[in-house]
Amino acid sequence: MPSTSVPPTSRILLWAGLVAAACGAVLCVAGWYGASGERFAARQLPYLASCTVPGAALIVAGAVLTTAGLRRPAAVTERASGSERESGSEPEDASGLPSPSSPSSEEPPLRVPGGTLAHRPDCPLVAGRPEAVPAGDAELAPCPVCEPWPR
Repeated sequence: MPSTSVPPTSRILLWAGLVAAACGAVLCVAGWYGASGERFAARQLPYLASCTVPGAALIVAGAVLTTAGLRRPAAVTERASGSERESGSEPEDASGLPSPSSPSSEEPPLRVPGGTLAHRPDCPLVAGRPEAVPAGDAELAPCPVCEPWPR
């Protein structure tokens, strides 16, 4: 059964999009307010150039980021449930590799001495590094590349 939680990258995209759109809206309102108080067009142009145009660009960028943040979890969930139904095997991403939500091994997570992240044994950040040791009971954050939890 696929996980319905929102991946961290999607949350970042979603919040970045919302913040960008809100800042763009504030800039557009400030530009309109400044331009509305000027009688001549030549004195209104600085408000358009410094507030309204960048504000509109931020609104568009925010819409794109928000859409990407909202679409990503649905695409991951659909791919995972579709491939599990069809083949009964591990879900794969677009590159053909197993998705991060499926455990790549049952071995315990690893860490690098002095590091603050827990990694799966096949994570490219610790694979082939002889100094990587089992994480044990250490309080570690999950690696954003391999996402070792939840198992």
